[in-house]
Amino acid sequence: MAKPRIDMHRGRDAVRLAVLPDASRDDTATAVRYLLQCLVEKIPGHTVEVRVPPFGAVQCMEGAQHTRGTPPNVIEVDSLTWVALATGTLSWADALADGRIHASGTRADISHVLPLRF
Repeated sequence: MAKPRIDMHRGRDAVRLAVLPDASRDDTATAVRYLLQCLVEKIPGHTVEVRVPPFGAVQCMEGAQHTRGTPPNVIEVDSLTWVALATGTLSWADALADGRIHASGTRADISHVLPLRF
């Protein structure tokens, strides 16, 4: 069964609210999931796994498909970092330098698609 898609209007509203200092957990969760959904639409595939615990994880980018165990290309960030990266308020280079991105694997760099158009 496919995961339910987040409506564009609901997703955009959640992103707008998630960047506020007093964002609710529900708005942050919806924003993270919506932005992950936008990432997969922009670079579909199964080569890189992007994890934003505890709210979501997706596989994206064309290439060899991973099916079992820990993927060879993994990106993990916290929810606030993911929203900032996806909306363009934080650069990939700055987040990487600050240790806010944990990336492993030769393909674990999605800076070329950030920020996302949502």
